[in-house]
Amino acid sequence: MRRNYDSGATSISIAIADANLMAGRLLKDQFERVAEFEVVSCTTDRSSLVDTVRETAPSIVLVGADLQEGLLSGLAALRDVQEANPSVRSIVLADRPDPNIVVEGLRAGARGFFSRCNFDFETLCKCVRRVCEGQIWIGNAELEFVFDALVRARPLRVVNSDGLNLLSKREEEVMRLVAEGLGNRDIADLLKLSEHTVKNYLFHIFDKLGISNRVELVLYAVSHPRTGPLSITPPEKRRADGTTGLGA
Repeated sequence: MRRNYDSGATSISIAIADANLMAGRLLKDQFERVAEFEVVSCTTDRSSLVDTVRETAPSIVLVGADLQEGLLSGLAALRDVQEANPSVRSIVLADRPDPNIVVEGLRAGARGFFSRCNFDFETLCKCVRRVCEGQIWIGNAELEFVFDALVRARPLRVVNSDGLNLLSKREEEVMRLVAEGLGNRDIADLLKLSEHTVKNYLFHIFDKLGISNRVELVLYAVSHPRTGPLSITPPEKRRADGTTGLGA
């Protein structure tokens, strides 16, 4: 019997890839009991996953950190997925929170991380919905890994060759609001801009700072207080599900 969470919701198509075929099929069966989800494929290797992405353009790719090609081959598959269809959003399925998987997964284009420790299918469904909506799904433990990696990494560019700030005043305003957890629509309303204009600002900010997503932008804002005061949501006020709720 299929469960229907929202009879008016648009169907979310999902491609699943995992080294454990049985685990992938069990996950497929669970999703197919929910009316809003459609599983377009269940594969175990990198090549088959990429073929599926090219042929069906799923909304979401759920990929295990490991595929049949070996340890962490799922992370390599993420890059192939991004090249095959940049609009597809990926979620990494990991057996446990792991710094290497989280950091390398983000670099490869992952938009969410879901640990199979204490697996809860309802939470996974929520993760899929949020990522499909354009948000980043990352728990507090995983976020700590990213902060640690940032501390060890070389600093991002702050000024140009003339020593001038790379960001305009408006771009710094947009960056601060992103760091506070606001989505594009909320930022547009607050600054009296269109969502399209906000997206253009983000595109230019990413390009100037040499970053590629909102998570990196938040980390940049936190690590560069020169851009102005920030009001980051404290841990005790974060979402009950442990995620940051960062939009796309």
